[in-house]
Amino acid sequence: MMTNSYLRNLLIGCLLLLPCVVAAQSALKFRKDGTFKIAQFTDTHFQVNNPASDIAIERINEVLDAEKPDLVIFTGDIVYNRPAETGMRTVLEPVSRRGIPFVIVFGNHDDEQDLTRTQLYDVARSVPGNLLPERGDRLSPDYVLKIASSGKPAHDAALLYCMDSNAYSPIKNQVKGYGWFRGEQVDWYRRQAAESKMENHGDTLPALAFFHIPLPEFAEAAQSSTAILRGTRMEKVCSPALNSGMFTAMKESGDVMGIFVGHDHDNDYAVLWYDILLAYGRFSGGNTEYNHLNNGARIIELHEGTRTFTTWVRQKEGVVLDKYRYPADFRRKESPNR
Repeated sequence: MMTNSYLRNLLIGCLLLLPCVVAAQSALKFRKDGTFKIAQFTDTHFQVNNPASDIAIERINEVLDAEKPDLVIFTGDIVYNRPAETGMRTVLEPVSRRGIPFVIVFGNHDDEQDLTRTQLYDVARSVPGNLLPERGDRLSPDYVLKIASSGKPAHDAALLYCMDSNAYSPIKNQVKGYGWFRGEQVDWYRRQAAESKMENHGDTLPALAFFHIPLPEFAEAAQSSTAILRGTRMEKVCSPALNSGMFTAMKESGDVMGIFVGHDHDNDYAVLWYDILLAYGRFSGGNTEYNHLNNGARIIELHEGTRTFTTWVRQKEGVVLDKYRYPADFRRKESPNR
């Protein structure tokens, strides 16, 4: 017969083990076939009690059922009216219900409703399945997700940088437009990349970066006569007026293969710029904001042990567009006569 003290000690032991169990369940890992699939939803601009937003939830459900991703990343402008908490929970529910790990980063509109970035971040962290780290005293942290290898013993095999690209210019009387990465964010990225290289015995792990507002280099690449651009380009790049050096930091660190953003609803193209793929997600919302593309999601499939990935856009009713492999499909073939 079990005594009360025995039951109490057993319960305490289970509670102590719980964090380890949760951590093990939430760990990201390459599949046995060496792939890892990410679904990027962006700019859902979800409005509570607005039927125009129904198509956003419909498309999220359809994409998740078709692709069965290993991770979902929402790249900003998730909620677009009050109550923001209800909107956030509604958008995240299809992912959480399926038990798929997910994370979010913020856009420029998320905290314009009735909750701050801090409050919205805490709401998202309360939804089962999230992999968001504790934010400490920061408004919303930049963070790194590690993907483990498929074999045993497992080791770090790839990195995902998830970052807050901020909202609007902090120098409003002199610089108009959107915000840029602050200097301390660029420094933070450099430290993370350096620490990862040191932890992996000098090896640079393949990495991707996700945030909302495109870097100024998106505009440079789109206007270049030598860069290969694939996908749809229907509006100009709405990037910050100032360049704070994030792209340069990523190029110098050498780990980031691709940068994935949202913000510009009528763009879903990908373009190679100095061997880093600059790519838009596909607008995922409904007619609560401007859009001229059928809503959907961008899918990215990493390949273990290589600096390659495949990416495509999935729309409604099984439509798949623009399936390309990085970097091969974005490089010009040399003439045999050269």
